[in-house]
Amino acid sequence: MIEPTVNNPFIVGKYLSDKYFCDRREETDFLRKQVLNGRDIALISPRRIGKSGLIQHFFHQEDINEQFHVFYIDIYATTSLTEFVYSLGKGIYEQLKPQTTVWKERFFQIISSFRVGFKLDPMTGAPSFDLGLGDIQTPQASLDEIFDYIEIADKPCIIAIDEFQQIGEYPEKNVEALLRTKIQQCHRAQFIFAGSKRHLMSNMLTSPSKPFYQSAISMGLEPISTDIYADFATKLFEERDKHIEREAIATVWNMFNGYTWFVQMMMNELFALTMPHETCMPGRIEEARRNVILAQENTYKDLLSKLPPRQKTVLQAIAKERIAQNITSSKFIKKYNLSSASSVQSAVKLLLKNDLITHTDQGYRLYDFFLSDWLATVY
Repeated sequence: MIEPTVNNPFIVGKYLSDKYFCDRREETDFLRKQVLNGRDIALISPRRIGKSGLIQHFFHQEDINEQFHVFYIDIYATTSLTEFVYSLGKGIYEQLKPQTTVWKERFFQIISSFRVGFKLDPMTGAPSFDLGLGDIQTPQASLDEIFDYIEIADKPCIIAIDEFQQIGEYPEKNVEALLRTKIQQCHRAQFIFAGSKRHLMSNMLTSPSKPFYQSAISMGLEPISTDIYADFATKLFEERDKHIEREAIATVWNMFNGYTWFVQMMMNELFALTMPHETCMPGRIEEARRNVILAQENTYKDLLSKLPPRQKTVLQAIAKERIAQNITSSKFIKKYNLSSASSVQSAVKLLLKNDLITHTDQGYRLYDFFLSDWLATVY
């Protein structure tokens, strides 16, 4: 495999190689052990802490690649069984496309309902997948075909379904039962059910009335330790003839409670601000934070413009509190000129549903630390 050219080693939002991935050795070994012993896994952790990156890292392990076909399917944006089937089918084909195997060529033979999406590039003659949601007329039949296809795979499969809790929100009845039955009958695949909404995932897996009850080994994901991340970040700076104070790394880690995506974003900017032979000091952190927020300001403005006034005011109130407690109390309502406890509850319910805020043991906070800073200090 050709090593990709990387100017800034602090990669955000994608996986390149072991070199740019920090630690998670124990978690990777845990995934390997479960899969090799034929167990499905439920990986439950908050968003932006490195769940998807861990799955990609696991999939890139040499022994796993040799023994299995691996598929990563993100269903975060899906809202129905039809969209799930579309994402699953397209995800499998797109990840098969670079391979030159008979199994890939059988894709449209077995999954006949997707054949309408099979196209040949007029210039290269290469096959492509050009299927629209409207082309899936009978999603359950298409799902049956996908699982039939997996059963004839030339080697076992690992299928990771990210944001798996979404299936509980679909309008169709018995989707969980349908998928559980298909997965139980599937002998050629192990599944990783990854989810960021702990209460929904836990309900699916621990409630005796639910189809997925005790169907997978549960695994949580905690932040990488400060010392391990500091060693990782220092090494990436040093390899490019730059330097960074460990105090600066620890400060960034603590700003975001070790949530990987936000820490990496800040380190990416700090690396960009540091010249060769120079040492990045803690005093540069505020400049980096402002730069990151400024780069996303238009996105934040657009997001706010689409929110109803009550949700917007409650979101800003929570941002100003950083961690908001007793949000329906008269003190909180009066402090931020909110209308009533019931209106706050309604707004919070929708903000939670849309993943703009999260509820922790300490209270409510915004998912996006940068959005929180922008709302609290800039907007």
